This record gives sequence, structure tokens and C-alpha cells, in this order.
Amino acid sequence: MIKKINKNIYEIPKEEGMNVKGIIYASSKIIEDIKKDKTIEQIKNVASLPGIIGKSIALADAHQGYGFSIGGVAAFDLEKGIISPGGVGYDINCSVRLLRTNIKKKEFISKQKEVANVLKKKIPSGVGRGSPFQISYKELDKLLKGGSQYLVEKGYGKKEDYLHTEEEGKLKNANPLKVSARAKKRGIGQVGTLGAGNHFLDVLVVDKIFDNAAAKAYGISKNQIVIMIHCGSRGLGHQVASDYIKLMEEKYGFENLRDRELINAPIKSKLGKDYLSAMNCAANFAFANKQMLTHFTREAIREIFPNSELDVIYDICHNIAKIEKHKVGKAIKEVCVHRKGATRSLGPGRIEVPTKYRKIGQPVMIPGSMGTSSYLMKGTKKSEELSFSSTVHGAGRVMSRSRAIRELNYSKIKKDIQNKKIEICSGSKRGFIEEAPEVYKEIDEVVESMDYLGLSKKVARMKPIIVIQG
Repeated sequence: MIKKINKNIYEIPKEEGMNVKGIIYASSKIIEDIKKDKTIEQIKNVASLPGIIGKSIALADAHQGYGFSIGGVAAFDLEKGIISPGGVGYDINCSVRLLRTNIKKKEFISKQKEVANVLKKKIPSGVGRGSPFQISYKELDKLLKGGSQYLVEKGYGKKEDYLHTEEEGKLKNANPLKVSARAKKRGIGQVGTLGAGNHFLDVLVVDKIFDNAAAKAYGISKNQIVIMIHCGSRGLGHQVASDYIKLMEEKYGFENLRDRELINAPIKSKLGKDYLSAMNCAANFAFANKQMLTHFTREAIREIFPNSELDVIYDICHNIAKIEKHKVGKAIKEVCVHRKGATRSLGPGRIEVPTKYRKIGQPVMIPGSMGTSSYLMKGTKKSEELSFSSTVHGAGRVMSRSRAIRELNYSKIKKDIQNKKIEICSGSKRGFIEEAPEVYKEIDEVVESMDYLGLSKKVARMKPIIVIQG
């Protein structure tokens, strides 16, 4: 039973076994899509977990995932609560970095194909494709602790890159000893690679400005070329998730869980702390991965535009659990916020926001599906009240990968995208079909629902002209 509370707010009342109610922030149109899979059931399952605070949340991009729905948010008490790999995901810190350039659309378009070809050669993408950047296991351990800061110190970027990254590109309490040898083996050759699936590098044009003050603070203007990189922790993060799911099952079992995919450990337990530390290592690997991809991208663009400058606007986490301060009742307290396919949305004044943006609020990047618009938004005070400072991370799927393969036609999709004058480079035909625009919700609808509620506010719309898909 779902009750409409207000426009774009729906409640799942507390029932037997649930410790809190469920809340969905989405439009009436999107709610109908959300009802088609197991998202509602997963919201209820999360609401049954020990130590959950306030409500089990799903956002407008919500769809069925592993354990938590993708687009799911939940906060847990540090004494009574749990931490769950299913509330983070297998691709730990699968996330987005946005770069601004000093290039305008008019000069870029004449060299669009040339740039696409250079990017395709420079950016390793696809299943199993390794990176030209190779390091020793000793260096990998330093990278797992240091994130993007480690690579900047090695000369692969500039200080401003990590200063404009969530947590300055380095989550603390990251102990490489908590990451298995197998996870390290899977990750060591993958720093600076996109991977496959929904990972991408998009070259976009700023098409519309909604908030002039925020756009100025973020350094963007109409017809400016920007670049969005979406990737994560590759095989290392996947193995960290697998390792700790197995360890938690062995220690705690899943007989008392509504869903075995929500296997967990108490946050204050040794295993809970070990997972958090290993997860932080994987998140730092993801930050470093995007830092190296930024280096490769700068090299590629400068081959065509020698005087180009590429600066990081912001780099934001998805798929993460973090200890943060939030208002609970009348008090400010530390809680563990799980964001699974969701992203942080901090408003003006928060100390976690880079100094340059603190008066405006944190930049929030919302990528569309392949061939559709993406959005730059800003964080808000309202999100602190409604969603533990969280908003959507993208459009959200409405069609499974297997159904896409059965029903969609590769040639038609490619022609439709090319008709929009977009240069497209894909790692595989299968991956291309699985990530077609048709398999996702309408990004405009998703963004409008967040903007209406104030979970994040629109700053600019960006349209793709080159897509390098994993």
C-alpha cells in the first residue's frame, strides 16, 4: 500500500517487521515504473534493518538492485545500526567527475570526429581492457590509502583536482590490509580504465543555464564544452563486496533477514569496521581511476587543442556508505549513511563543500542515458531535511539488460543517436544495446521531480556530442 503524501512524495506505511516507514521521492509518472519491479519490497526490507533512522528512502531513479534498490538511501545509528555491502553495491564509488574546458562549441564542432578518434585510442574501455598505467603492489597500497591525492603527488594532475572532489579524493581510515590479495590482483592493472556496462566518457555542450549565479560559481557558460567521466572501482571494488558478503554470511548468517542480499554486520563490530575500511580503499581506487582518466583526457584534448585547459568542477560519490553528521530529531549526530545509486547533495554553508562553492552549495552531476541530456545541479538545505542530504545519481533503468538484448535493435539505436550528430564509440554491441536510451527513465522527468522538491536544484543542461561507452 503506497500513500500519496504530497506532490512527488509517497509513503509506505510502517507494517509488521518494519522499524521505520518507507518514503519515495518521485513523480506520479515515475511511481508507475517503480511499481513494476521489486523496488517497493526492497524499501520495506531495508526498513526492517537494525538501527535504521527515520525512514527507508527511494529516489526518482529507483529500480531493483542487489539488497537495496538502486536509488536507495538509509541512515543507521552508530551504536545499534549495521553496515551492509548490499546498501553500497558491487561497484563501490561508481561515480561521476565533471571537467570544464576553455573550448567553445563553435571551434570544437569542426574537429569533433578527430577528437572522438583520439579519445577512443587514449581511453581504455571494455571488459578486461587494461591500462597503460601500471604500478607495483606496494604502490597500489599507497593508492588505496591516498586516492586521487596520491596520483596528483606523482604528477598526474594538479591540487585543484582533488580539492574539487568529494572528501578531497581520499576517504580516511582506508587500510589496504583489509583488502584481499585477490581484490588487489583484479584491480592492479585497471587504474585509468572505464570498464564496461554503464560507464562512459561524454563530451557535452552546455545547452541551457537555469541558475546564473551557480553557473558562474562553477565556471560554466552556454556553448561551453565540458567532459563527464563515469566509472568506478572496477574488479577491485567488486571483489571487496564479494569477500565481505561471504565473511558476513559466515559470521552472522542470514536466517533472520527478510532478504539474504541484505547480509550485514554491526557497524561497531570488528567485521563492520573492516568492511568500512576495505570499502574506503575501493572508493579511493575509484577516485584514482578517474584521476588517471582525467590525465589521459587532458593529453587527448591537447593533441587537437594545444592551448586547452581542463579543470575539475567536481567529482562525486555514488555507491558508498559514509559516517556523516546529520540532524536526527533536535540533535546533530553522526550516522552511517548508505547511498546506493544515490549521491550527496549538500547545501550552502556545509564545511564539506569546497571553499569555492560553499556559498552556493555542492555541485551535483546527474548523467542522462547514452545520447540524452545530462544535468548539473546544486545541493540544497532542503535535502538535509528530507533525505540525509541525498539526491538521484542518474535516470534509473526501466528495462533489464536481458530484455534490452531481446527487444532492441542495435542498428536502429545507433542510427537514432548519430542522427543527433553525436559521435559514438562503444566497447561492444551487447553493451551498447544494454545501455540504450530506451532502457532508462526520462532524465528530464527525474530531474524535474528532484528540482520541485528541492533535493537538488537545476543549474545547467548539457547535451552530448561525443560518447565513449564502456
